[in-house]
Amino acid sequence: MNTASLLSRLGIDTLNAMQLDTAAAWRRHRADLVLLSPTGSGKTLAYLLPLLATMQAERNEVQAVVVVPTRELAQQTDGVLRAMGRPVRSACLHGGRAAMDEHRALRELRPQLVVATPGRLLDHLSKQNLDVGRAHTLVIDEFDKCLEMGFRREMTEAVAHLGGAVRRVLLSATDLAARDGFAGFVGPEAVRLDFLTGDERTAADRLRLHAVQSPERDKLDCARRLLLRIGAAQSLLFVAHRESVERVAAYLAAEGLSVAAMHGGMEQRDRERALYKFAGGAVRTLVATDLAARGLDIPAVDHVVHYHLPQKEEEMIHRNGRTARWDAEGEAWFVLGPGEPLPPFVAAEQVSVEALPLRLPAPPRPQWTSIYIGKGKKDKLSRGDVAGFMMRVGGLAPDEVGRIDVRDHWTFVAVAQRRAAAMLRAVRGQKIKGMKTVVEPTR
Repeated sequence: MNTASLLSRLGIDTLNAMQLDTAAAWRRHRADLVLLSPTGSGKTLAYLLPLLATMQAERNEVQAVVVVPTRELAQQTDGVLRAMGRPVRSACLHGGRAAMDEHRALRELRPQLVVATPGRLLDHLSKQNLDVGRAHTLVIDEFDKCLEMGFRREMTEAVAHLGGAVRRVLLSATDLAARDGFAGFVGPEAVRLDFLTGDERTAADRLRLHAVQSPERDKLDCARRLLLRIGAAQSLLFVAHRESVERVAAYLAAEGLSVAAMHGGMEQRDRERALYKFAGGAVRTLVATDLAARGLDIPAVDHVVHYHLPQKEEEMIHRNGRTARWDAEGEAWFVLGPGEPLPPFVAAEQVSVEALPLRLPAPPRPQWTSIYIGKGKKDKLSRGDVAGFMMRVGGLAPDEVGRIDVRDHWTFVAVAQRRAAAMLRAVRGQKIKGMKTVVEPTR
């Protein structure tokens, strides 16, 4: 498979140093591989491109398995393959939908590449819905997150279904998992590529740490004032509990700020809508649990806000990893209650304590509005179809159409807020690609 052609479809001209070194190591060595590289550095492409180069179109069986910790990362990886034009037959398996539907799809598709969460993969293997005995490569992405989420048993059992000669590739955003070793997952001759040490020094330069003091134990008003201080920049606000997500987001919304909420207890469809609103610029702040710390398709975030402080160093690393990504700059804020100290793993001399001004601006309005279209990939709808419909029928200019995400059964598109109402009036009752459907603001 031609790497240049795949990159062209993704709109990428060149690979970064980590991706080039990983591809070279993949070709040069036959041993297992461990890649340590920061969040946002491009690990998905780093393993997908050399992996696809090893796959044979004529083999109608599973040749490689990719294990990821969350359904969001599974969908994101599947999205990259889709953007490449699906160079191999691939299946995406995860919770939140009926396993029987996946089983039927597996029978029809006969995938060559499987991307799956640990529990769902093991479920299909135990039911013999999937045969991976002749696969030549196993990739475990976000290996440290898989361990953190308690998937060691599932991963160990899944590995047992693979043939003994399978090559294993582990990827991690921290070296914290390495402290317990990778025993049972890679062999003693595994090649280790470590891109953490050098980047950690530059990341510290790119990431500015701040703390603000709340005069009250309930830090809601302090968080509101901080977000007003931040202004129009995109902010990811982390809390510790699902209930806190709902409470904090509801308060901020009632105060006029544009926010979305996301946690693991929400329906998958609601999580996708919240994520798209934030990624597409329709809301300024995403209030979330640590579910949002990794594995999500979120563009550069300007500010990370620790409303509830991280309890472990790795939690902070992954939260902060959503900003100052690769070569960008970013800021992280600790919201401290009365008598609440900084986490013990944070050096106080690196944190600037700031007082929030008494006079703050009004909440800024988002530039974009998120629009829902009730058709998707299964209806043969493409991003080009959506963009054309918005401009030709909706009367929008090219720069008034933003990010477009086409899912299986629906689509999200960002449109300039100032033109959204007129666009909706123009498309009312109109067909998109010959199909009648709902076109409305994303709820």
